[in-house]
Amino acid sequence: MPGRGPAQSSRRLSFPTVATCYRHPDLETGVACSNCGRPICPDCMTTTQVGMRCPECARERTPVRSLGSLASEPTLTYALIGINVLVALAVFLSGASAVSFRGGSLLAAGAVSRPTIAHGEAWRLVTAGFLHAGLMHLAFNMLALYVLGGLLEPAIGKLRFGLIYLVSLLAGSFGALLLQPVGQTVGASGAVFGLMGAAIVVMRSRGINLMESGLGLWLGLNLLITFAVPGISIGGHIGGLVGGTLAALLLFEVGERVRVPPVVPAAAVAVLGGLAVAGSLAISTGY
Repeated sequence: MPGRGPAQSSRRLSFPTVATCYRHPDLETGVACSNCGRPICPDCMTTTQVGMRCPECARERTPVRSLGSLASEPTLTYALIGINVLVALAVFLSGASAVSFRGGSLLAAGAVSRPTIAHGEAWRLVTAGFLHAGLMHLAFNMLALYVLGGLLEPAIGKLRFGLIYLVSLLAGSFGALLLQPVGQTVGASGAVFGLMGAAIVVMRSRGINLMESGLGLWLGLNLLITFAVPGISIGGHIGGLVGGTLAALLLFEVGERVRVPPVVPAAAVAVLGGLAVAGSLAISTGY
């Protein structure tokens, strides 16, 4: 019959649509949250005992895996602890007291201060983070590093963990110089506080409740001790905390949300460390 051919050829073909992640609309996905049904991409998935969950449902309704269960042994953390202990032994052998490490030539040679940085000894910004003023100082910092490293390093990888640690250390030296015009500062506390800040950022991005993990209380107690106990470098602690938090935000919030290659946020974190060094030089030289 006339007209049937054109009518048949004008039929519209329909194809099934592919869902996109509700947090990242530009990413197609075939996975949905087992609780609310919203489509989620791999970056937004949280594995639970009852299937894949979106960050909100994982945080509010379902216990999630701890960060420490996500990957391998924290070998870089162990290496950092080993270096700190070996340095402490060398300081003791150089003539320092076993209780306070005072009097050791290595302690004086590696501590950070404005006059030494002004004289061009910028390497002290790093070495100060591996020196400690006594066995108790060393023990507290290494215990904190052991706990935080075991929690954080397996979850984010050695490269990003090491980058955060270094930037936190440099930011701690900058904070110490900023708030302490006179005197010398040593200790890994700046780097440790930076790891605390980074762990908070990573936990939040993975849908892990901060207060239930105990990290929020731990950070609060350490901040209380920082401001209440005389002789503690407030600038070193706060500087490290800010540096580590900013580094983690660049790596896990900005980097993952903007969807740029991993080298871009890593480079931004390296720039952050460079700014901490530049700030330390500027403060020490009076510019």
